[in-house]
Amino acid sequence: MSDMVVMGRIVAPYGVLGWVKVVPATEQFDGLLDYKNWWVGKGDHWIEHKVSKAKVHNDVLLVKLAGIDDRDLAFAAKGKQISVPKEALPEAGEGEYYWSDLIGLEVTNQQDIVFGKIIDVFDTGANDVIVVRPEKSKEAVAVESDVQDDAKADKKAKKNKHEDERLIPFVDDVIVDVDLAKKTMLVDWDETY
Repeated sequence: MSDMVVMGRIVAPYGVLGWVKVVPATEQFDGLLDYKNWWVGKGDHWIEHKVSKAKVHNDVLLVKLAGIDDRDLAFAAKGKQISVPKEALPEAGEGEYYWSDLIGLEVTNQQDIVFGKIIDVFDTGANDVIVVRPEKSKEAVAVESDVQDDAKADKKAKKNKHEDERLIPFVDDVIVDVDLAKKTMLVDWDETY
């Protein structure tokens, strides 16, 4: 099923009757409970399950999904994501975006320097932060493949793999423009940060 929005993940079975522990990835901790049907899976492989029962318990949701009726099935679901179709979500308000809409946007600063694409978004408590990773040029990929036989160079490449990632706060003072149609974001962010 296309256009699934990941809203959480199953982290463990709970008990012997097929209940699972779910860590939500929603703005409101219990926001996932607004949906009566969840899709469980990863990538392009999703199975729809009706939420039979659910409750908040400490820092997780305890959920009984129809079709997951014993501990073995619950254990098999461990690590799978919980999603809902994008069309089931309410429309985002003016200047609001779903995190899933931001993934893949190309980020450029006001000096026309391309930082790369958004690969992740997370919440710090104070504000959201986007993780931007530069795309490798064809030359960089060719050089990287030439040095793969050299164990020392390979170890160094792994160490430096994410050094160019940028963490940019998703706040009004920094985010100048988001164009979902063009898949671009303009930021007021110095290239030396």
